[in-house]
Amino acid sequence: MGRIEKQAPFTVALTYPSPYGAAMSSLGYQRIYRAIMESPGLACERVVLDDEAEGDLPAQSRPVSYESLRPLEEFPVVAASVAYEIEIGGLVRMLDAASIPALRSERDDRHPFVLGGGPLTFSNPLPLAPFCDAIVIGEAEEITVEVLRVLEGTSSRVDRLAALAKIPHVFVPEHHGAILPAVAKVPDEMIPAWAAIRTPHAVLSDMFLVETERGCSRRCTYCVMRRSTNGGMRLAPMERILELVPADARRVGLVGAAVSDHPRIVDIVNALTARGCEVGLSSLRPDRLKEEFVGALARAGYRTLTTAMDGPSERMRERLERRAKEKNLLRCAELARQNGMDRLKLYLMIGLPGETDDDIDECARFTSELSKIVPVALGIAPFCAKRNTPMDGEAFAGIAVVEKRLERLRRGLRGRADVRSTSAKWAWVEYVLAQGGAEEGLAVLEAVRDGGNFAAYKKAFGRLDARVGHGKPRRSLAIAQI
Repeated sequence: MGRIEKQAPFTVALTYPSPYGAAMSSLGYQRIYRAIMESPGLACERVVLDDEAEGDLPAQSRPVSYESLRPLEEFPVVAASVAYEIEIGGLVRMLDAASIPALRSERDDRHPFVLGGGPLTFSNPLPLAPFCDAIVIGEAEEITVEVLRVLEGTSSRVDRLAALAKIPHVFVPEHHGAILPAVAKVPDEMIPAWAAIRTPHAVLSDMFLVETERGCSRRCTYCVMRRSTNGGMRLAPMERILELVPADARRVGLVGAAVSDHPRIVDIVNALTARGCEVGLSSLRPDRLKEEFVGALARAGYRTLTTAMDGPSERMRERLERRAKEKNLLRCAELARQNGMDRLKLYLMIGLPGETDDDIDECARFTSELSKIVPVALGIAPFCAKRNTPMDGEAFAGIAVVEKRLERLRRGLRGRADVRSTSAKWAWVEYVLAQGGAEEGLAVLEAVRDGGNFAAYKKAFGRLDARVGHGKPRRSLAIAQI
């Protein structure tokens, strides 16, 4: 259940620029941990950010490894898994706290080699380029070990960069500029991934994580993991999933971009429930939630049925190419009530291109209708356009616009549904980085060193706009999107 005990001649720091609980709930991070620890002559120790990577926080103390308390700066390689844009600031904070030059241009043979990777690389890793000597793009479990072998056998920084630049799917900014390689794809026989560590300190406490599939067969226009990414959905066989779950596991998390689309998902849930396991699924699509499926979820311990509304109205959902129709969501509410669940939780985005107050009012009307069947909670995120999607380049609605629409929705649902949203301000920061490049990455460095709060990011992006100049082309003029 705990760490993998191993000592090796070449031991690297496997870092995660968010708190420990998030790191241990990341199947991707755990998969790379296991890949390194299973490789002869290689080992890694975990180093995480001690507190949240966003907000008004003091600089963290000197980062050390979880295994041996070895200081981060003493490792030959700092390998960082970055899940999303805001975590770039967390990486900068970790490097600063370790007195490792954050900028790759300021590092030499005396310093650790900084290797990037993680889910962010499927979309836009360019803001990471000022900080990482090399970045593995896409599915990294094979390539990371290959990269570490190069770093183990080569001491000169110049030679390391030249060698890594020749490896497919490895982005070396010093050699490649802003030209990104293709996203890596592991052989299907390497699927599924599973977690090496279960811990009560994870966000998903004591849960054994295992993939049911990788990728997605759907065409949602906002999503990086859509049908066109890495060949769409690749399924893990039911038998393989079940044999990987340890006999003593009492909580099992089934992970993937479209878990409920696995053709044998009901059988998998029922089999795990028969073992006495509580089962959690990372993604439930409303059009897949039939009576048999929801019944299986109830037997697996579900008290809240969670799925996606996606957009606030039928019109917006059609724009997103989502299959979540009102009839599907009404059926979900009915099934949640029939199976004794406490509530229906729906995730959606607002601030979508072309969205109006009428769409928000439709959401309030329809959610009120659902609340007459079962208690409803809405989890809302402001829309942020991502690269590598059909909605790449779409503008951010604006902080004021998003906040106004949130308030309109709350008023329309007062007393009928719980409405919670992620921060519109931090969504704007995420958007600027998602659409940005190395210049935006440098602005993160400036913002972190200026306190790391929203005001610091706003100021840093504002200076960037001023340097570019009004009217000059750039992927997104940041302040114009507030």
